[in-house]
Amino acid sequence: MAGFETDAPVLDGWKHVYSGKVRDLYAPADESVTDRVLVVASDRISAYDSVLASEIPDKGKVLTQLSLWWFEQLDVANHVISTDVPAEVAGRAMVCKRLAMYPIECIARGYLTGSGLAEYRASQMVCSLPLPAGLVDGSRLEPAIFTPSAKAEVGEHDENITYEQTVERVGAEVSAELKRLTLDVYTAAEAIARDRGIVLADTKVEFGLDPATGTITLGDEVLTPDSSRFWDAETYAPGRAQPSFDKQFVRDWLTSDASGWDKTSGVEPPELPAEIVEKTRARYIEAYERLTGRTFTA
Repeated sequence: MAGFETDAPVLDGWKHVYSGKVRDLYAPADESVTDRVLVVASDRISAYDSVLASEIPDKGKVLTQLSLWWFEQLDVANHVISTDVPAEVAGRAMVCKRLAMYPIECIARGYLTGSGLAEYRASQMVCSLPLPAGLVDGSRLEPAIFTPSAKAEVGEHDENITYEQTVERVGAEVSAELKRLTLDVYTAAEAIARDRGIVLADTKVEFGLDPATGTITLGDEVLTPDSSRFWDAETYAPGRAQPSFDKQFVRDWLTSDASGWDKTSGVEPPELPAEIVEKTRARYIEAYERLTGRTFTA
Protein backbone atom coordinates (compact mmCIF):
# COMPACT_ATOMS: atom_id res chain seq x y z
CA MET A 1 0.00 0.00 0.00
CA ALA A 2 1.31 3.41 -0.91
CA GLY A 3 1.77 5.92 1.86
CA PHE A 4 3.07 9.46 1.71
CA GLU A 5 6.19 11.34 2.72
CA THR A 6 6.55 12.25 6.42
CA ASP A 7 9.31 13.16 8.82
CA ALA A 8 8.94 9.86 10.69
CA PRO A 9 11.62 9.65 13.39
CA VAL A 10 14.65 7.40 13.04
CA LEU A 11 14.41 4.74 15.75
CA ASP A 12 17.19 2.46 16.90
CA GLY A 13 16.38 -1.18 16.14
CA TRP A 14 13.52 -0.34 13.77
CA LYS A 15 13.22 0.48 10.06
CA HIS A 16 10.51 2.86 8.85
CA VAL A 17 8.42 1.16 6.15
CA TYR A 18 5.16 3.10 5.79
CA SER A 19 3.29 6.24 6.79
CA GLY A 20 -0.48 6.55 6.77
CA LYS A 21 -2.63 9.57 7.55
CA VAL A 22 -1.85 9.38 11.26
CA ARG A 23 0.42 6.40 11.94
CA ASP A 24 3.96 5.45 11.02
CA LEU A 25 4.84 1.77 10.70
CA TYR A 26 8.23 0.24 11.41
CA ALA A 27 9.66 -3.24 10.91
CA PRO A 28 12.45 -4.69 13.03
CA ALA A 29 15.90 -3.74 11.74
CA ASP A 30 16.79 -7.40 12.26
CA GLU A 31 15.16 -8.87 9.15
CA SER A 32 15.05 -12.34 10.72
CA VAL A 33 12.32 -11.03 13.05
CA THR A 34 9.14 -11.12 10.97
CA ASP A 35 6.33 -11.54 13.48
CA ARG A 36 6.00 -7.95 14.73
CA VAL A 37 5.81 -4.29 13.80
CA LEU A 38 6.08 -1.01 15.67
CA VAL A 39 3.01 1.22 15.27
CA VAL A 40 3.63 4.90 16.10
CA ALA A 41 0.73 7.36 16.33
CA SER A 42 1.78 10.83 15.20
CA ASP A 43 0.15 14.16 16.02
CA ARG A 44 -0.99 14.53 12.39
CA ILE A 45 -4.66 15.19 11.76
CA SER A 46 -6.65 14.59 8.60
CA ALA A 47 -9.92 16.02 7.35
CA TYR A 48 -11.76 15.63 4.07
CA ASP A 49 -9.17 13.07 2.91
CA SER A 50 -6.27 15.52 3.38
CA VAL A 51 -3.51 15.41 5.97
CA LEU A 52 -3.29 18.94 7.35
CA ALA A 53 -0.08 20.91 7.72
CA SER A 54 -1.04 21.66 11.34
CA GLU A 55 -0.65 19.04 14.04
CA ILE A 56 -2.58 18.57 17.28
CA PRO A 57 -0.15 18.32 20.24
CA ASP A 58 -0.40 15.06 22.22
CA LYS A 59 -2.94 13.58 19.81
CA GLY A 60 -0.75 10.54 19.13
CA LYS A 61 -0.48 9.80 22.85
CA VAL A 62 -4.22 10.16 23.36
CA LEU A 63 -5.00 7.77 20.51
CA THR A 64 -2.48 5.20 21.70
CA GLN A 65 -3.37 5.34 25.39
CA LEU A 66 -7.09 5.21 24.70
CA SER A 67 -6.68 2.27 22.32
CA LEU A 68 -4.64 0.41 24.92
CA TRP A 69 -7.36 1.04 27.53
CA TRP A 70 -10.08 -0.26 25.22
CA PHE A 71 -8.04 -3.36 24.33
CA GLU A 72 -8.05 -4.15 28.07
CA GLN A 73 -11.85 -3.77 28.28
CA LEU A 74 -12.77 -5.90 25.26
CA ASP A 75 -12.95 -9.69 25.15
CA VAL A 76 -11.58 -9.85 21.60
CA ALA A 77 -8.14 -10.99 20.43
CA ASN A 78 -5.99 -7.94 19.67
CA HIS A 79 -2.60 -7.25 18.11
CA VAL A 80 -0.73 -5.65 21.03
CA ILE A 81 2.49 -7.38 22.14
CA SER A 82 4.00 -4.72 24.39
CA THR A 83 4.55 -1.02 25.04
CA ASP A 84 8.31 -1.48 25.45
CA VAL A 85 9.21 1.01 22.72
CA PRO A 86 12.05 3.45 21.97
CA ALA A 87 12.13 6.44 24.31
CA GLU A 88 11.59 8.88 21.42
CA VAL A 89 8.05 7.50 20.88
CA ALA A 90 7.16 6.48 24.44
CA GLY A 91 3.46 6.81 25.14
CA ARG A 92 2.44 6.90 21.51
CA ALA A 93 3.67 3.58 20.18
CA MET A 94 2.92 -0.13 20.50
CA VAL A 95 4.80 -3.25 19.45
CA CYS A 96 2.16 -5.28 17.64
CA LYS A 97 1.71 -8.61 15.90
CA ARG A 98 2.23 -8.51 12.16
CA LEU A 99 -1.25 -9.33 10.89
CA ALA A 100 -2.47 -10.05 7.39
CA MET A 101 -5.03 -7.22 7.35
CA TYR A 102 -8.37 -7.63 5.63
CA PRO A 103 -9.11 -4.88 3.06
CA ILE A 104 -12.34 -3.96 4.84
CA GLU A 105 -13.24 -1.03 7.08
CA CYS A 106 -15.61 -2.65 9.60
CA ILE A 107 -18.14 -0.04 10.70
CA ALA A 108 -20.88 -0.44 13.30
CA ARG A 109 -23.57 2.23 13.47
CA GLY A 110 -25.79 2.50 16.51
CA TYR A 111 -27.07 5.95 15.55
CA LEU A 112 -27.86 7.47 12.17
CA THR A 113 -25.59 10.38 11.24
CA GLY A 114 -22.81 11.42 8.88
CA SER A 115 -22.51 9.57 5.57
CA GLY A 116 -25.08 7.02 6.77
CA LEU A 117 -27.65 9.77 7.21
CA ALA A 118 -26.91 11.17 3.73
CA GLU A 119 -27.37 7.73 2.20
CA TYR A 120 -30.57 7.14 4.17
CA ARG A 121 -32.05 10.45 3.00
CA ALA A 122 -31.38 9.47 -0.60
CA SER A 123 -32.55 5.86 -0.49
CA GLN A 124 -34.02 4.93 2.92
CA MET A 125 -31.08 2.52 3.12
CA VAL A 126 -27.50 2.39 4.41
CA CYS A 127 -25.15 0.05 2.54
CA SER A 128 -28.26 -1.54 0.97
CA LEU A 129 -29.77 -2.22 4.41
CA PRO A 130 -33.37 -0.88 4.49
CA LEU A 131 -34.18 1.26 7.52
CA PRO A 132 -37.52 2.45 8.95
CA ALA A 133 -39.10 5.63 7.62
CA GLY A 134 -38.99 8.85 9.60
CA LEU A 135 -35.47 8.64 11.01
CA VAL A 136 -33.58 11.88 11.64
CA ASP A 137 -30.01 12.95 12.38
CA GLY A 138 -29.06 11.16 15.61
CA SER A 139 -31.84 8.55 15.56
CA ARG A 140 -30.86 5.41 17.46
CA LEU A 141 -30.64 2.21 15.44
CA GLU A 142 -31.74 -0.86 17.37
CA PRO A 143 -30.05 -3.17 16.82
CA ALA A 144 -26.86 -1.56 15.55
CA ILE A 145 -26.02 -2.26 11.92
CA PHE A 146 -22.84 -3.42 10.19
CA THR A 147 -21.94 -1.15 7.25
CA PRO A 148 -18.57 -2.11 5.75
CA SER A 149 -16.47 -0.07 3.38
CA ALA A 150 -13.54 -0.87 1.13
CA LYS A 151 -10.28 0.61 2.41
CA ALA A 152 -8.89 3.33 0.15
CA GLU A 153 -5.39 4.62 -0.45
CA VAL A 154 -4.22 7.72 1.45
CA GLY A 155 -5.98 10.78 0.04
CA GLU A 156 -8.88 8.84 -1.44
CA HIS A 157 -12.41 8.15 -0.19
CA ASP A 158 -13.25 4.82 1.40
CA GLU A 159 -16.03 3.20 -0.65
CA ASN A 160 -19.20 2.07 1.12
CA ILE A 161 -19.96 -1.50 0.08
CA THR A 162 -22.71 -4.03 0.72
CA TYR A 163 -22.34 -7.16 2.79
CA GLU A 164 -22.49 -9.16 -0.45
CA GLN A 165 -19.52 -7.17 -1.80
CA THR A 166 -17.67 -7.91 1.43
CA VAL A 167 -18.24 -11.62 0.81
CA GLU A 168 -16.85 -11.20 -2.71
CA ARG A 169 -13.68 -9.69 -1.25
CA VAL A 170 -12.93 -11.90 1.75
CA GLY A 171 -15.32 -14.88 1.55
CA ALA A 172 -18.50 -15.83 3.38
CA GLU A 173 -16.91 -17.28 6.52
CA VAL A 174 -14.58 -14.34 7.15
CA SER A 175 -17.35 -11.83 6.36
CA ALA A 176 -19.68 -13.40 8.91
CA GLU A 177 -16.96 -13.32 11.56
CA LEU A 178 -16.01 -9.71 10.78
CA LYS A 179 -19.65 -8.70 11.16
CA ARG A 180 -20.06 -10.61 14.43
CA LEU A 181 -16.86 -9.26 15.95
CA THR A 182 -17.56 -5.68 14.87
CA LEU A 183 -21.03 -5.68 16.41
CA ASP A 184 -19.69 -7.40 19.55
CA VAL A 185 -17.06 -4.67 19.94
CA TYR A 186 -19.63 -1.93 19.40
CA THR A 187 -22.20 -3.43 21.78
CA ALA A 188 -19.67 -3.87 24.60
CA ALA A 189 -18.11 -0.44 24.08
CA GLU A 190 -21.47 1.34 23.78
CA ALA A 191 -22.49 0.05 27.21
CA ILE A 192 -19.15 1.03 28.78
CA ALA A 193 -19.28 4.52 27.25
CA ARG A 194 -22.91 5.05 28.29
CA ASP A 195 -21.99 4.31 31.91
CA ARG A 196 -19.54 7.21 31.61
CA GLY A 197 -22.06 9.65 30.15
CA ILE A 198 -20.88 9.20 26.58
CA VAL A 199 -22.97 8.08 23.59
CA LEU A 200 -20.98 5.94 21.15
CA ALA A 201 -22.75 6.72 17.89
CA ASP A 202 -20.61 4.60 15.58
CA THR A 203 -17.14 3.17 15.26
CA LYS A 204 -14.72 1.85 12.67
CA VAL A 205 -12.45 -1.10 13.45
CA GLU A 206 -10.04 -3.18 11.41
CA PHE A 207 -9.14 -6.85 11.66
CA GLY A 208 -6.39 -9.06 10.35
CA LEU A 209 -5.43 -12.71 10.43
CA ASP A 210 -2.78 -13.68 12.97
CA PRO A 211 -0.63 -16.11 10.95
CA ALA A 212 0.74 -17.70 14.13
CA THR A 213 -2.67 -18.69 15.52
CA GLY A 214 -5.06 -18.45 12.57
CA THR A 215 -7.23 -16.10 14.67
CA ILE A 216 -9.06 -13.08 13.30
CA THR A 217 -7.53 -10.32 15.41
CA LEU A 218 -8.44 -6.71 16.20
CA GLY A 219 -5.73 -4.36 14.93
CA ASP A 220 -4.88 -0.70 14.33
CA GLU A 221 -6.54 1.78 16.72
CA VAL A 222 -9.81 1.08 18.48
CA LEU A 223 -12.61 3.33 19.76
CA THR A 224 -10.70 6.62 19.58
CA PRO A 225 -12.00 10.05 18.55
CA ASP A 226 -10.39 9.43 15.15
CA SER A 227 -12.29 6.19 14.53
CA SER A 228 -15.54 6.78 16.40
CA ARG A 229 -18.20 9.38 17.10
CA PHE A 230 -18.58 10.13 20.81
CA TRP A 231 -21.41 12.42 21.97
CA ASP A 232 -22.18 13.85 25.39
CA ALA A 233 -25.17 11.89 26.70
CA GLU A 234 -26.48 14.92 28.61
CA THR A 235 -26.79 17.09 25.51
CA TYR A 236 -27.76 14.34 23.02
CA ALA A 237 -31.01 15.12 21.22
CA PRO A 238 -32.05 13.50 17.92
CA GLY A 239 -33.03 15.79 15.07
CA ARG A 240 -29.86 17.87 14.93
CA ALA A 241 -26.11 17.52 14.61
CA GLN A 242 -24.54 16.51 17.93
CA PRO A 243 -21.45 18.13 19.46
CA SER A 244 -18.80 15.42 19.36
CA PHE A 245 -15.45 14.56 20.93
CA ASP A 246 -13.41 14.51 17.76
CA LYS A 247 -12.10 16.81 15.01
CA GLN A 248 -15.38 18.73 14.82
CA PHE A 249 -13.64 22.06 15.44
CA VAL A 250 -11.29 21.33 12.55
CA ARG A 251 -14.05 20.40 10.08
CA ASP A 252 -16.21 23.35 11.12
CA TRP A 253 -13.39 25.87 10.67
CA LEU A 254 -12.23 24.42 7.35
CA THR A 255 -15.73 24.76 5.89
CA SER A 256 -16.32 28.24 7.36
CA ASP A 257 -15.87 31.56 5.59
CA ALA A 258 -12.97 32.25 7.95
CA SER A 259 -10.77 29.59 6.34
CA GLY A 260 -11.38 30.72 2.77
CA TRP A 261 -10.97 27.10 1.66
CA ASP A 262 -13.17 25.20 -0.79
CA LYS A 263 -13.00 21.48 -0.10
CA THR A 264 -13.90 20.72 -3.74
CA SER A 265 -11.07 22.87 -5.14
CA GLY A 266 -8.30 20.28 -5.03
CA VAL A 267 -6.17 22.81 -3.12
CA GLU A 268 -4.57 21.66 0.13
CA PRO A 269 -6.32 22.93 3.30
CA PRO A 270 -4.80 25.93 5.08
CA GLU A 271 -3.02 25.80 8.43
CA LEU A 272 -5.28 25.82 11.47
CA PRO A 273 -5.47 28.81 13.82
CA ALA A 274 -3.95 28.24 17.27
CA GLU A 275 -7.40 28.46 18.87
CA ILE A 276 -8.76 25.60 16.74
CA VAL A 277 -5.68 23.48 17.47
CA GLU A 278 -6.08 23.99 21.22
CA LYS A 279 -9.84 23.35 21.23
CA THR A 280 -9.34 20.13 19.26
CA ARG A 281 -6.57 18.98 21.61
CA ALA A 282 -8.79 19.68 24.63
CA ARG A 283 -11.67 17.70 23.11
CA TYR A 284 -9.45 14.64 22.51
CA ILE A 285 -8.14 14.77 26.06
CA GLU A 286 -11.64 15.18 27.49
CA ALA A 287 -12.77 12.07 25.62
CA TYR A 288 -9.83 10.10 27.05
CA GLU A 289 -10.41 11.29 30.62
CA ARG A 290 -14.17 10.80 30.64
CA LEU A 291 -13.98 7.31 29.17
CA THR A 292 -11.05 5.97 31.18
CA GLY A 293 -11.52 7.89 34.44
CA ARG A 294 -7.80 8.68 34.29
CA THR A 295 -5.97 12.01 34.14
CA PHE A 296 -4.10 12.44 30.88
CA THR A 297 -0.37 13.00 31.32
CA ALA A 298 1.49 14.45 28.36
